[in-house]
Amino acid sequence: QVQLVESGGGSVQAGGSLRLSCAGSGIIFSFNAMDWYRQAPGKQRDLVAYIMPDDRTWYTASVRGRFTISRDNAANTLYLQMNSTKPEDTAVYYCHTFDNYDYWGQGTKVTVSS
Repeated sequence: QVQLVESGGGSVQAGGSLRLSCAGSGIIFSFNAMDWYRQAPGKQRDLVAYIMPDDRTWYTASVRGRFTISRDNAANTLYLQMNSTKPEDTAVYYCHTFDNYDYWGQGTKVTVSS
């Protein structure tokens, strides 16, 4: 019943911006820590950012100062604003939460060209 659906991925030139969205159903985002992960081909899935129910946030060092995670409680939607993108940001991006089980979205692909 819980469903996470990402959108907003696509192709962008290095230095450009994208805004990823994750719409949820069957779970209330504001009651849980919400995460963005990314996975490049042949690599492990790595944590990019998270936001806590009290709105505290954390970012991996490689995106700190460039990406912003946020949440719209009324829309039950998670966002990742990606600014000053780099080719190494190319990956499939997934939203994730834990509620006695790991829930994952289907992923949205981001390609940053040189």
